[in-house]
Amino acid sequence: MIEINLLPGQTPKKGARGGAGVDIGGAAAAFATRVKDPFLIGAIASILLATLAVAGMFWYQRGQTTDLNTKLQTALQDSSRYTGVIKEKRRAEAERDSVVRQVELIKSFDNKRFVWPHIMDEISRALPPYTWITSVVQTNMGGSGATQNQAQNQAQPAPKPGDKVVPHLPTVDSSTVPRVRLRIVGNTVDIQALTRFMKDLEASPFLTNVQLDRSELALELNKEVTQFQLTIGYNRPDSTAIRRVPFTLSAR
Repeated sequence: MIEINLLPGQTPKKGARGGAGVDIGGAAAAFATRVKDPFLIGAIASILLATLAVAGMFWYQRGQTTDLNTKLQTALQDSSRYTGVIKEKRRAEAERDSVVRQVELIKSFDNKRFVWPHIMDEISRALPPYTWITSVVQTNMGGSGATQNQAQNQAQPAPKPGDKVVPHLPTVDSSTVPRVRLRIVGNTVDIQALTRFMKDLEASPFLTNVQLDRSELALELNKEVTQFQLTIGYNRPDSTAIRRVPFTLSAR
């Protein structure tokens, strides 16, 4: 088919037969020729860079959040797993402390068990001839160690509401020495025997601080005797001074 242009000076538009077309290259060239302001170009470039930076920070923060959530879940699992271990540890420590206090209490009683046997044995060993004892009385009813332990037990704070109540045993220091003081009253017919008696008591490793409270003449069965009164303290000696022997009993 042949077309003839009957209007000179006009050329047919491209794409007239196929419809209106878009010339992107031409539009870009026209925009470049029109926009010649460098500040506008810098602003557009800054906007593009800011958009890229925001997008990058978004993806970075998203990755960090995912990592932290994973660590949080792991920490929660570890916490729930170790909670039972911590409870068992505290229960074992409470039982251990209870056993230790019971052992210390037993040691405290055991240390006081042979106090009076040692005292009576030393008095009997040091007693000279023609001298006899009429009374042996303890003058103090407690020791400083017991008083200190009682004060420590009373000073412990009361449990607060909601606290777990643990069976309480008194705190006992087994190393405390019971400070026993005693008074001895007796008679002698020889004043030199009284002096020797006091020296022998003072030489004992179980007795200390022997003091003569009074000494006076008295009549005993129509005979003149010297009545005396001594104050003595008990001393726990070194372990080398205590002699242990096996105890045997024959049974028939």
